[in-house]
Amino acid sequence: MKVSQIPYKRYTIQEAQAAFDAFVKANEQAKSAQDVLVAKQALMDSMIEYYTASSLANCRFTLDTRDEFYGAEVSYYDEIGPVVSGLTTEYSKLLLTSPYRAELEKLLNPRIFKQMEIGLKCFDPCIVEDMQLENSIVTEYSKFMSEMQFEFRGKTMPLSSLRGHLEDGDREVRRECAEAIGRGLQANAEQLDEIYDKLVKVRHTMATKLGYKNYVELGYWRMNRMDYDAKMIRKFRENVKESLVPRVGAIKQQIAQELGIDQIMFYDNEIFCAGEQPKPMLDKAGIFAAAQEMYDDMNPVIGAFMRNMQQAEAFDVDARDGKWGGGYCTCFPKYKQPFILANFNGSCGDVDVMTHEFGHALAAHFACEQDNFELDVGGMETAECHSMSMEFLCWKYMDKFFGENAPLYKKRHLLEALSFIPYGVIVDEFQHVMYEQPELTPAQRKQVYLELEKKYRPYLGLEGIPYLEEGTRWQYQMHIYESPFYYIDYCLAQTVAIGFLVASVEDYDGALSRYLEFVKCGGTKAFEALIEDAGLASPFKDGSLEVLADKAAEIVKNL
Repeated sequence: MKVSQIPYKRYTIQEAQAAFDAFVKANEQAKSAQDVLVAKQALMDSMIEYYTASSLANCRFTLDTRDEFYGAEVSYYDEIGPVVSGLTTEYSKLLLTSPYRAELEKLLNPRIFKQMEIGLKCFDPCIVEDMQLENSIVTEYSKFMSEMQFEFRGKTMPLSSLRGHLEDGDREVRRECAEAIGRGLQANAEQLDEIYDKLVKVRHTMATKLGYKNYVELGYWRMNRMDYDAKMIRKFRENVKESLVPRVGAIKQQIAQELGIDQIMFYDNEIFCAGEQPKPMLDKAGIFAAAQEMYDDMNPVIGAFMRNMQQAEAFDVDARDGKWGGGYCTCFPKYKQPFILANFNGSCGDVDVMTHEFGHALAAHFACEQDNFELDVGGMETAECHSMSMEFLCWKYMDKFFGENAPLYKKRHLLEALSFIPYGVIVDEFQHVMYEQPELTPAQRKQVYLELEKKYRPYLGLEGIPYLEEGTRWQYQMHIYESPFYYIDYCLAQTVAIGFLVASVEDYDGALSRYLEFVKCGGTKAFEALIEDAGLASPFKDGSLEVLADKAAEIVKNL
């Protein structure tokens, strides 16, 4: 079945309540752990209906945020989502206090119970209205950003298209692009500040109602963090500052010398070599054809899955007005069908997003095949390992996309990966400050961001770029508005992905085999256990970033 043919039917809160009531009754009448599992599965079947419907509605809304029908459906799920969360919390309480819990723990993965315990920490009926408000504000931001238009060289375009010009080999084009981004954001500054202020305030309110000092701890629980906490993340940021920032600074200084400029400016940040930048030599159809050849050769299972994705038309990669401006992979669990949205703009990022989101889709495919609905693909840090590592495992085939410029692409890709981590910790620390100090004004928030730029990217200049020089780059980082504390997972995963790259250089088949085992495990194991089983170093281990940076530098040198 093609994705466009998947039937949509609203899943109502009445259906959810009926499914929960049936579970409660069956659980009360249960005579054994097996009886509880049967009742549990019936409830999970209903939840699969719910997540399929809500995911389908959100997907079709993001394809065109001006679609009134799906806009209304998203608003409906924004409203009932917190109520469904309340029902699943009650379900968790019943299983956690079940007289058959000891037997259930032998039959189910213990991480399911740990996940339930975390769920109890971040929900109470008293915050339902706040959750509904938060959902509506996030949808407001998503729609607002998707419909925002920018003027560039006589043309009007969405941000997703405009940002492709930041990779242009002509510095003047890049500078004009950055200025266009700044002017476009500045024209909407008041609303961007207002939306974020509302989100910070409502999240702080939820946290205090649940007895937390601020949103930071609640935010971690809502991210379902089982394997690490804010203290470990703070240590990771410190390691980035000490071990990685100087190395990235040296890389940027060398690039500046190659470009013949005194300083790397914001609009130079996507450039990693002098002259024409590596771009795919293929159009969209060519990229998909080359990707199919690549995955067929990589592994028969992966190749077959890619073919099924294309036959289902499970990709939408054209940038257009009204379309959500980012990239994502979602899944419609009832149909065991992943779906990928992206915005191609002619840059090498088109290949990056293809391989990245396909890694997510592959993990979703394995989770569906194993009927692993509750644990799914794992936490966000694990999920991003799936996608980022796939990017690097595709290096072997980059000549299909870039021809003789494949080594140039690889150099850019790896240096960009290293350079990304300092930016990622800026985003993370910024959010910690925002939620620890929810009373900050818009001007103070921008000042905090500027200070963090100086701390983690002292080599990057923002001076002279309208609006962005005020410390506003974060306003189009959608995760900050939509998914607080998610972004650090990209940084953790990037270290694992580079680890897989190093392993693949030494033994490609062995690295690919270990990667597939990593992905197939999904959320069944702890994050660091997955890394250890794959024979890689944990990002939390002292000295691991320094060793990784040295090995990456050696790979670049050999390129």
